[in-house]
Amino acid sequence: MGEEEAMVQYSNILYCSDFSEEAEMAFHHAVDFCQRYGAQLHMLHVLHSGYKYMRHVVDEYVNEDKEEQVVDDELLAQAESDLKSRYGDRLQECNQAVFAVRVGVPFVEIVRYAREHKVDFIVMGASGSSELDKQTFGSTVENVARRAHCHVMAIRNPELAFKLPG
Repeated sequence: MGEEEAMVQYSNILYCSDFSEEAEMAFHHAVDFCQRYGAQLHMLHVLHSGYKYMRHVVDEYVNEDKEEQVVDDELLAQAESDLKSRYGDRLQECNQAVFAVRVGVPFVEIVRYAREHKVDFIVMGASGSSELDKQTFGSTVENVARRAHCHVMAIRNPELAFKLPG
């Protein structure tokens, strides 16, 4: 074990899922790091609240009674249920897992969650499921990597690798 490798120790790992193919690939890496370091694994899904900027697109999810309640409780519960059912039974090797769902702009909520929970390593897919988000708000992983206080690992699907000309 090299000197640099011996110095690295993660105790709180954040895995971010948007339920995309690359997020699924990132999940396997997050679990591997969790096992390797005996870390707690935080599983986070962010429901986008871009309604402030694109309200006409997401009006069906907006609760008009409460401006702060962007997404109704049923949708929040469904997102948490989806997170647990997709990943819960594959976490036996992890020390401890925490499931969370947030509402907001994904990169902001990921960075906020990481700071609130003293996360020291974030694992996420290199590109997400929504091309609209990328066009409107930029790359979530790029924004997280620029703003996070900790290491960020972006997992890429090898099939989507850039093909060099010639």
